Formats: sequence, C-alpha cells, structure tokens
Amino acid sequence: MRSTPFRLALSFGLFFIVAFLITGLVAYGLMKRELARSLDVSIKDTYSVVASTFSTNDLEDLVAAVSTYSALKRPEDQVFLLLDPKGEKLAGNVSAAPMEPGVSTLPAAQLGLEDGDPVRVMAGSVGGNNLIVGQSFREIDRIEQIALMSFSWASIIIVATVILGGTLLARRTQRRLDSIEQTMVEVSAGNLLRRIPIRGNGDDIDVVSAHMNQALVRLSGLVEGMRQVSADIAHDLKTPLNRLGLTIEQSLQRLEKSKDVEDLMFDARDEIARINATFEALLRISQIEAGARKTRFKSVNLWDVMTSVAEIYSDVAEDNSQTLKLAPFDGGACMINGDRELLTQLFVNLVENAITHCPRDTMIVLSLTHEANFYRASVSDSGMGIPEEERELVFRRLYRLDKSRTTPGNGLGLSLVKAIADLHAARVALEDNKPGLRVALYFPKV
Repeated sequence: MRSTPFRLALSFGLFFIVAFLITGLVAYGLMKRELARSLDVSIKDTYSVVASTFSTNDLEDLVAAVSTYSALKRPEDQVFLLLDPKGEKLAGNVSAAPMEPGVSTLPAAQLGLEDGDPVRVMAGSVGGNNLIVGQSFREIDRIEQIALMSFSWASIIIVATVILGGTLLARRTQRRLDSIEQTMVEVSAGNLLRRIPIRGNGDDIDVVSAHMNQALVRLSGLVEGMRQVSADIAHDLKTPLNRLGLTIEQSLQRLEKSKDVEDLMFDARDEIARINATFEALLRISQIEAGARKTRFKSVNLWDVMTSVAEIYSDVAEDNSQTLKLAPFDGGACMINGDRELLTQLFVNLVENAITHCPRDTMIVLSLTHEANFYRASVSDSGMGIPEEERELVFRRLYRLDKSRTTPGNGLGLSLVKAIADLHAARVALEDNKPGLRVALYFPKV
C-alpha cells in the first residue's frame, strides 16, 4: 500500500469502477424508461386494434374481438375487459377493473387477480361501452432482472480485472523503481560505474532513467576528474615547488656569504607565477564546468571570433617561421548562443598549441563550414600530430605528451578547450590531418 505505482493503479481502478457504475446506472435508467414507453405504445396499439372492430350499432364484432384476445392471452400476461354502459361484463378475462379513462398502472388485486405483477392498462369508451386493455409488467421485470444480473456480473469481473491488472502493472513498475533505487544506493556507496537498466520502450521511466544515467556519467566523470586532477597536481606541482624551495635555499646560502641573490629572486618570482597560472587555469576550468558563465551568453558570430584570432596570431606564427591562414567562408553569419570571451579563449588556446608544438614551416589553418544542424569549426596543422591512443587523454587536466615537462606549458590548454566546448554544447574531435592534427568543433545552430 506504500507503493506509489500500486496506489496509482488502485486510484485509477476505483475511478474506472465508479465511472462504469455511473454509466451502467444511466444505461439501466434509459433502458427502463424505453421499456415503459414501449409498453405504453404496445397497449395503445392493441387498444386501437380492438376498438377498430366496433362499428355503429354493431357490438358483436367488438365482443368477438375481446373474447378472442381473452382466450389467447392469460390474464397474468394481458388483460381484456368489455363492459356495457351499465357496467355489466360483456367479454374479457378479468372480472372487474376501475374505470379511469387513459393509461394507468393497477395492482393485480384490483383486476380480480390473486397473484401477479402490476398491470399497465388503458381504458376508454367505445360506442358507449367501456373497453379496458392492459399488459403485465412481468416481461419488463424479466428483462430488467436479466440486465441487472448481467450488470452485476460485469461489475464483479471488471473489479477483479482492475485489481489484478492494477496489481500486476504496479508490481512491474515497482520493480523498475526498485532497480533505480538499488542503482542509486550502489552509487551512493561508491560504485560510480553502476547504471540504471533501460528497457528501450521509450516510456517516461525510460526517459527519466536515461537522464539519470547521463547525470551519473557526468558525476562519474567529475569524480574521476577530481581524482585525476588531485594526483596530477601532486605530481606536477611537486617539481616547481621543489625548484622554488631549492632557489630559496640557494638564496639563503648566498646571503650568508654576502653574495648577490637578484637572479635567484627573479627565478623564484617566475616559478611562483607559473604555479599561480596553473591554479588560476584550474579554477577557471572549474568555473566553466560549473556553468557559471552561462548567464553571460548572448548571440555571437562564430566567424567574427575566428577572424579576430587569425588576425592577431598571424604575425606570431610568422615570427615563428610558420604560416597561419583563415580558409575562405561565404556561408553568411554563423550565429550561436555563447560567451564571446570564452570562445575567443578556445581558439586562442588551439592556435597557441599549434604554434608552440609544431616545427618551423608548419601550415596552420582555421576553417568554418555549414553542416545540417551545426557549424563545424576546425584548427588544423601539418605538424607531428598526436598519437591516436593519446587523443582522449590530452583533454585531461595537467596531462602532457612531453613526459619530461621540458617544453613550456602546464597541460591545461586542451582541458580548457574541452570545458568551453562542453559549456556551449559543442562536440570536440581530434582528427588526423595527414600529416598533423585537426581539432574539429561542432557547434549546434541556434
């Protein structure tokens, strides 16, 4: 009884039963009224047929007709009576009847019948004689009893079906809810790989389960990211902190010997700046992943952003003996909903990565194309590329292909790119440029 599916099934079952009872009672009332109307029509028709046998100054045909009908019908079923103007019986199958012109209902005793159902009668004057024609309610009562019995059995069957079907449906739904509950219990216990089973029938529980599974995937990724970031921070910051400590120690030793420590102070300041830059980048990524910047979203022309980045960094690439160009685009305005500053940061990171990690004479190309439901923006180069087995790993925070950490950088550039792309509901793909690398971003159209 505490189960919500069972309560819902029971509630709907009760509503259905009440609706069925109301419908049945209305139908029974309509049927009863129609039977009564049909009975009155039958009595009037019979009365008219019998009365039509009378002609002026000829009573014999009328008496014969009443006698014939009386002989064919039992008084318990149909009543016929003909009285002369003095009230003497001329023909019929009953002895007496009250004379009230029109249609009325009389008990059997008033017609001289010991037992029987009430009788619907019509009385009138035919040539000064009193004619009474009636029909018992026995047939109508029998039909009503059959209808009531059928209705009662139908009610019993429907109630049983509703209870049984409701229970089965409730148990089926409850099992699915139990699986969701069990999954969440295991997730809360630390099993972040557990997922809610989906039947694939597309019902509301499947839709909710799919969204919960997406949330669990997201949660699992965030937790794993936190674990990975914690380990990487401990690993990556250990070296600069050790260098900083060593620099301070050398400075102290020089001070003891009254030597100049200016160069060591500059080194310490640079090391602190690199450490601060790493923490600022991590904080920025966390803020972006939390969705805090969505409040600043507005309509942005993606082509304008890419054009600005290409203009700014073309001279930087040229100074590095590389070529940066923007592929032609004639698709008109490419408007998306986003943060212009973050989108600029995204393309800046990709271009700086290509300039930093590619050799001289490398061609770097920014391009934008229209697809069916999205815009495809890409930054490609003809450099060394990234091994296929490491293309997903480079999005991890502080992950670097240069394991020795001899090249500049902190391993957060592509992590920031991924965070900004996710914030804009864009998909990032690392593709082989043959040679080199192509970073493709698929932005949904507004």
